[in-house]
Amino acid sequence: MRGYNAPKNPWILLILLIIGGLIGSLLGTAFGTSLPILNTSFQAIGLEATTIDLMVVKFTFGLLLKLNVASIIGFILALLVYFRL
Repeated sequence: MRGYNAPKNPWILLILLIIGGLIGSLLGTAFGTSLPILNTSFQAIGLEATTIDLMVVKFTFGLLLKLNVASIIGFILALLVYFRL
């Protein structure tokens, strides 16, 4: 059918964003000495690790994003790949 876009799986988007962010961070660290703009980081956002102790069960959860310019570029490239699928 022409003009019909099948719904995309959001899990694929999540996986691509994680991979894009990781590869971007690795490339930013690797090339940060020759291109210092790639290693420019921003303030971390998210939740610090929090522990809830119920004596029988102990839960620890948290999510912290430490972004730099290269990881943001990786996120953008991952989005482009997702919308091209």
